Formats: sequence, structure tokens, C-alpha cells
Amino acid sequence: MNSSNHLTWGPSPEIFTIPEFYLPFSVSIFGLILTAILFYLGWQKIKPPKGEHMEEPWKGWALGAVAFIVGQIPFLFIGSPTLDTIGPLEPRWYGLLFASAFIFGYMITYRMFSIAGRSQEDMDRLLIYVLIATVIGARLGHVIFYDLDYYMRNIHLVPQVWTGGLASHGAAIGIIIAMYLYVKKTPGMTFFWLADRVVPAVAIGGMFIRIGNFMNSEILGKASDLPWAVIFEVSPHLTATERAIPRHPSMLYEALLCLVVLGVLWSIYKKYQNRPPEGSLFATFLVMLFTGRFLIEFTKLAHSDIEATWTLNMGQWLSIPLVAYGIWVLVKQVNWSKQGK
Repeated sequence: MNSSNHLTWGPSPEIFTIPEFYLPFSVSIFGLILTAILFYLGWQKIKPPKGEHMEEPWKGWALGAVAFIVGQIPFLFIGSPTLDTIGPLEPRWYGLLFASAFIFGYMITYRMFSIAGRSQEDMDRLLIYVLIATVIGARLGHVIFYDLDYYMRNIHLVPQVWTGGLASHGAAIGIIIAMYLYVKKTPGMTFFWLADRVVPAVAIGGMFIRIGNFMNSEILGKASDLPWAVIFEVSPHLTATERAIPRHPSMLYEALLCLVVLGVLWSIYKKYQNRPPEGSLFATFLVMLFTGRFLIEFTKLAHSDIEATWTLNMGQWLSIPLVAYGIWVLVKQVNWSKQGK
């Protein structure tokens, strides 16, 4: 293939670097996550009414200190990855884009919740459900669908999300389960109503995360001589010889797909004056995204040796039931002649 006319991609995954400095004691990373959850729950008890200022600000600082101590204690016995030093700080493009996925997703879902008259508390609680479900679902999806044999032999590595290995189909399943559990705890809300207001955020998230994959030169495509093919010259997933070969930028195909899906969902939402027929956005999302994902998988390298021996890869097999379910919802559940609530 002639590589001289193709884009060569190989930026550093780090945005910038700050030198390290040592902490006086080790801090559990999982403990920090627990601290944030405890602080949030405690804050709901002591926060002032809307529009009023806290008369005793020291309570907030005291709550933070107590939440930090309580959050760290369990992991003195369980064990977890720790922070012994801070730095060198090397913020990565993928991390920035992953965080942006949740920020922008929160913004659009909050807007849809507000228009429907749902409270800030409902929205904040949903964020916790979705955040936890995304991480757990994506990790278990990778473990079960892509590398089960390895993790059965190294089961202690399953919780180590920070080592890499997340699957978008697992995240989708996790979010669906989280929405079901959330609706069970939330009066006056149905699963399809909620799903219609979550999937635009998922589309935004998918777009940001796939751009992050591009920045990291991962989820690579097969060799291609198309004009827009890209040479990933620093990818750790390729040999030196393979890095010189132009490839499909499959992760950008998926980012573009997510953008198109978001546009269609928002058009349906506005067409029905912010009250789409229940299930319409959710089902449209499933059909469009996973049909597109099924097709894009043909441009990707195999994720494992097992996939290389199959006509369809794991991502395609997992997409089929999601597309089928989406079609069933569109045909059997959605009343296109009637606005939702």
C-alpha cells in the first residue's frame, strides 16, 4: 500500500506533565470513591434549602474530613490501589474525554429532566446509578465476552479496572439494568420514559470515548488504502512493521455514528414537543447504534484469537439481540401517534 498520502497519527496520550511529590501517607483510590459517595449522602442531610446560604460552613469541611476517614478505613483491610505520591501528573486525552462524556451527558439529561418537571435530586441519584453501572458493566463485559479464560485463571485481576479492558456492550447492559433498578425506586416513572432521556447522553458518551480511543491509537481498524485511512505509528498494539500500514480509523467511524444517532434522537424529541412516545428514543437508539456497530466491526482488527476464527466477531454477536429488541419495541410498544408524558 502507498502510505505517503495518508494521515500519520502518533501524538502523546498525555496532555501535559507535572512533576511528582510525595504524600505523608498512602491513600486508597477506592477509598476516595467511597469518600465521594459518603460525602454526597451526608450533604443531602445538611445542605441548606435552595436559595439559602449555609450558616455554619464548618459543617461541610467536617463532613468531608469524616467521609475521607471512613472511606479509607475499609481498604486498610481489603486492599486497593493506592496513591503514595501525587505525580508526575500526566492528564490524558482519554481521561479528559471520558470525563467530558459524563459532564455533557449529565447536562443534556438534566435539561430533559427539568423540562419534564423532575427534581435535581432525581437527576443526581440517576447519575450515581449510571456511573457505577457503566464502569462495572463495561469491565464485566470485557471479562465475560472477550477474555473469560484468562480471568478465570486470574480472578483477582477482575476488579482492576485501571489496568484497562472495558467493553461498550457490557456498559450498555449495565446501564439498562441500572435504569430498571432506578425506576423501581422512583415513583411516577416508567422504564421507557427514563430510557428515552438517558440514551441521548449515552450517544454523547460514546462519541467522546471513541475519540479518546483515537487519541490512544486503540481499537484499530484493518489495513486499508482508502484516502482517509490512518497510519498509527505509535500504537502499542501493533508491531513496528504493522505501524507503517494505513488502517481504517474505526473508532472515528463509531464517533461519527454516535453523532448521527444523537441528531436523530434529538429531532424526534423536538418533533414531539419534548414529549416523545415512550420507548421511541430508546428503541431508535438501539437499532441505529448497534446496526451501525455491527457494520463497523467488519473494519476492525480481531480483539482475540477466538474472534479471528469466526465469521462474525463478538461485538457483532452482541449487537444482534440489542437490534432485535429495539425493533420489537418500535413495532410492539411505541405508539407513534401519541405523545408521551
